[in-house]
Amino acid sequence: MLIRACRPVSAAAILLACAGLVACGARDDGAQTLERVTRGTDGPPVVAPSAASGPLIVALGDSLTAGRGLDADQAYPALLERALRAEGRDVTVVNAGVSGDTTAAGLRRAEWALEGDIRVVIVALGGNDGLRGLPVDQMKRNLSDIVSLVRSRGIAVLLAGMEAPPNYGATYTAQFREVFHELASEYDVTLMPFLLDGVAGDQTLNQADGIHPTAAGAAIVAEHVRAAIEPLLPALTQATQ
Repeated sequence: MLIRACRPVSAAAILLACAGLVACGARDDGAQTLERVTRGTDGPPVVAPSAASGPLIVALGDSLTAGRGLDADQAYPALLERALRAEGRDVTVVNAGVSGDTTAAGLRRAEWALEGDIRVVIVALGGNDGLRGLPVDQMKRNLSDIVSLVRSRGIAVLLAGMEAPPNYGATYTAQFREVFHELASEYDVTLMPFLLDGVAGDQTLNQADGIHPTAAGAAIVAEHVRAAIEPLLPALTQATQ
């Protein structure tokens, strides 16, 4: 089992990241904020803004992956690809982020997101589940099905954790956080405990909604994803079966 440690996330940081939701006190307001960008529907994932070549890394996520409010080349998947190519790795990172997606929506499109010579999948879903206060066991089942599907194809997984807003109570937020740790242990996959580590709660690194990173914030996310994915990089050079 490969677990990447990160700094503990303070309640204050999560509170600041979800300030708009807490202030409104309504269950749907936070989800609507995350879904404010035009929602994608069916179709192939959006390829990062370089010519597709080499093995693929797919980032399956929501608007945090899609890069809401940013240019395509500022979203963390594009920055990750740029960093890997600068290291001499011939790899394409596919941005399969769809704004507004819950884990259930991500599961529905996971099958077609696995087209091509994919060696690594970054599963970065759950933010919208937490903002809506959806049942934790439902989120776990959806993520479990996604990870199981990816692993059944012989593809390595980086599971990126998320945090729930504090207004649903300490029990919910603790159970929500534990889902990612439990799944990483059950499936023996690499865990990045919190996708927005070092970014959530910092007003200088987030857009006006307090949820989506600025270009500077996305750059930090990309750096952390690059570090977390290190144990999986040998999969990029392994011969396909």
